[in-house]
Amino acid sequence: MVREGHESGMTVEKPNFPKLFLRQESVFESLEFLDGDVGIYSARCPGKTTANEDSVAIIPFDENSGVLVVADGMGGHAAGDLASMTAVQEMAAAIIDARESDQILRSGIINGFERANESVMALARGAGTTLAVAEIGSGWARAYHAGDSVVLIVSSHGNIKLETNSHSPVGLGLEAGFLDIEEAANHENRHLVLNAIGSKDMRIDIGSPVKLAKRDTVLIASDGLTDNLPLGEVVEMVRRGRLETSMTRLVESCTQRMVNGGLTAKPDDLTVLIYRPTGKRLSQATEKGQQ
Repeated sequence: MVREGHESGMTVEKPNFPKLFLRQESVFESLEFLDGDVGIYSARCPGKTTANEDSVAIIPFDENSGVLVVADGMGGHAAGDLASMTAVQEMAAAIIDARESDQILRSGIINGFERANESVMALARGAGTTLAVAEIGSGWARAYHAGDSVVLIVSSHGNIKLETNSHSPVGLGLEAGFLDIEEAANHENRHLVLNAIGSKDMRIDIGSPVKLAKRDTVLIASDGLTDNLPLGEVVEMVRRGRLETSMTRLVESCTQRMVNGGLTAKPDDLTVLIYRPTGKRLSQATEKGQQ
């Protein structure tokens, strides 16, 4: 069912879940999810003819919780698209299994990482992928990740409530203060990843729950975004405005940076998920209570 009142160029619907986006040449949608909306963009690198190596999943757990998933197949490895697709499918299956066996969502997510890692290693093709998950609860969110895909939580005022650390040499250098943003953007090893799905040494980085206000933004993205746009620009574009407007300006700016080139440009597959809690369910419950 398509909802009215949204900008053109973006399909807006209330979907059947779970919803997976695999090997998409280009997708740009907005969906109702839990007590809010989520925007999805995924497209292969400009000028690229091979498959998009990014994969996406939106998976509900119950009426008040679910997960958003981004996997970025490692382009330097064989079958990166197959690795990311496998990881996302295993995560979705593990969460469904957790729900059906009365486990908590956290257990399903951790099982999903482990199942994804085992399945990607079993491909025996040298494949690898990042995997970033945002667990969305009632008024809070938590990040889980392996690799350099990012989970970011930003307030409407531009305050960064959460930014995951990149599991890469450049990411560690930034975190430790050995590199500044310009040095990181031009570093010869910015493509290297130290932790990924498909490795016997894979580890899961699990964050603490972060309280969500009504106008906060949860963003999950592949490094096609973070390698081309500075964090400050990303925050400014997503912190305000309608969801579709924020998605559009973010994607257009990043794609333009890739196409126009320059020292800091790194053309790549690009995937962005943005979740905004709207408080619609709370408002509807209040209205019913007043009737």
